[in-house]
Amino acid sequence: MERTLATDLARLPELLEATRRTAADALAALDARPVVPRPPATPPQGPEPEPLPRRGSGTESALTAFAERWAPRLSASAGPRYLGFVTGGATPAAIAGDWLTSVHDQNSNSALDGAGQDLERETVTWLRDLFGLSDAHTGTFVSGATMSNTTGLAIAREWLGERLGVSPSEDGAAALGPVRVLSGAPHSSIAKALSVLGLGRRSLVPVPTLPGREAVDPAALDRALADTPGPAVVVANGGTVNTVDFDDLRAIAALRERHAFWLHTDAAFGAFAALSPDHAHLAAGLDASDSVCVDLHKWLNVPYDSAVQFTRRRDLQARVFQNAAAYLGPLGEFPDLVHLTPENSHRLRALAAWFTLRAYGREGHREIVERDIACAKALGSELEQDPAFRLLAPVRLNVVCFTLAEDPTPARLAALREAAQEEVFVTPTVYAGTPALRAAFSNWRTTQADVRRAVRALRTAAKGTG
Repeated sequence: MERTLATDLARLPELLEATRRTAADALAALDARPVVPRPPATPPQGPEPEPLPRRGSGTESALTAFAERWAPRLSASAGPRYLGFVTGGATPAAIAGDWLTSVHDQNSNSALDGAGQDLERETVTWLRDLFGLSDAHTGTFVSGATMSNTTGLAIAREWLGERLGVSPSEDGAAALGPVRVLSGAPHSSIAKALSVLGLGRRSLVPVPTLPGREAVDPAALDRALADTPGPAVVVANGGTVNTVDFDDLRAIAALRERHAFWLHTDAAFGAFAALSPDHAHLAAGLDASDSVCVDLHKWLNVPYDSAVQFTRRRDLQARVFQNAAAYLGPLGEFPDLVHLTPENSHRLRALAAWFTLRAYGREGHREIVERDIACAKALGSELEQDPAFRLLAPVRLNVVCFTLAEDPTPARLAALREAAQEEVFVTPTVYAGTPALRAAFSNWRTTQADVRRAVRALRTAAKGTG
């Protein structure tokens, strides 16, 4: 064994303790450090990469180099005022689970070493219960919402073939002929998935939304489905990115009495509305979906990269993703996970989710969801009362979509965002043609005190852009 590697093996407990201290120090500093540090004066592509060492200097040296070269530049995205995108943090239990995921280093896709698969299936069962899905849905872990949407639409593609008497997984997507994928306000990952699946971005047909809303107009969807007979795919939204608007899932499902279509629901973070008694009605009807996307590194607060994909048609899922090799586990009625996603191997992502669900249960995660909703509503209320800002949509759940009241140009909004980002990080968007900003609350640490700090930072930044 190479000398440095052998030394690290002999010192492993000591090195793990040093890593624990480094991690604990980083988490303890989240509240005080800049949310997004100001970039150093480097070329646009970042600092010049250092050359690969010919001879390594061991883990302790690497920890020191990381602390000096990279840690100060990392954002506090695990912290309470990182409100960009829809980004959770990692609960204490999730961190423990993620660390042990690396320690045990399982490829959980095969029954030849089955504990990982069993743990994942148990976790999926808990998640199914959390979101109010029936046992008609089976689920698998994937890397994120984009992969979950892609997997769901791949199953939908096979369902289209079943209706037409062909198999795209065997004959190619061209065997389907023209395909229609209908949606009111689809996430950008839907078009990306259609490109990957060979259906093409142009297969995505926009359907009118309700006035002043991002929710699809069920009557318009009814007409669009009738315009061109034949099976189609409908992508419903269980919470849009800009305004967390929800399609009426029950009304959409009722259209299947007159039209043949696969219903895929993108509920990447909106599915968590089911945890709150006051907001569960928003996700009502989710179980009627043929496939569902839920992103766990958002509101479940587990580390990147973790999402789950549910479907009622595991048989079609296995038809798409089956992988025949002597060293892989069986297909059969209960196929190994290797036959259910594009990945032949994936880390035991389910362990972090298992830990946080086991540690805090339904009530613990309900409290996180409801506290984040309350924080979003508080921020929305503060901005609505400030003449410098204008809300572009009601705060339905956990996202505040807002802009400057006067001259909301992309340049002025970028200046505001950058001026505030050491205290609070928000992301740019465009809503109904208006350049805007959005603040998404999904971190388990966020409190009303963080809202007050965010409001002060945004108001100060707005004065500077006047």
